[in-house]
Amino acid sequence: MKKEVLIKTAFITLGQLLKEESVVDSGGQAKWYLREHSVSVNNEPDDRRGRKLYPGDSVDVPDVGLFFIRQNQSADSTEKDA
Repeated sequence: MKKEVLIKTAFITLGQLLKEESVVDSGGQAKWYLREHSVSVNNEPDDRRGRKLYPGDSVDVPDVGLFFIRQNQSADSTEKDA
C-alpha cells in the first residue's frame, strides 16, 4: 500500500508517523516496533523513533506500506485567504 501522509508542521517524527498510521498505539510501542522490524527511511534502515521526517521523505514499513511525507498545502492557503 502506498499512502501520502500530509503534515501541517515542518516535520513529523517516525514514532508519530507509526502512531498516526495505526501501526502502533503509543511511543513505547514504537520503540519496541522499530527494534523488532526493519523500517527504511529514504531507502536507508532507521530504528530511531525520534527521526525527523520532512516533506519529500519516504518511509517503508514492511507488511504495512510505503508512506510519502507531504506538506499540507491547504492549511497554508486557508491561512492566506483569511
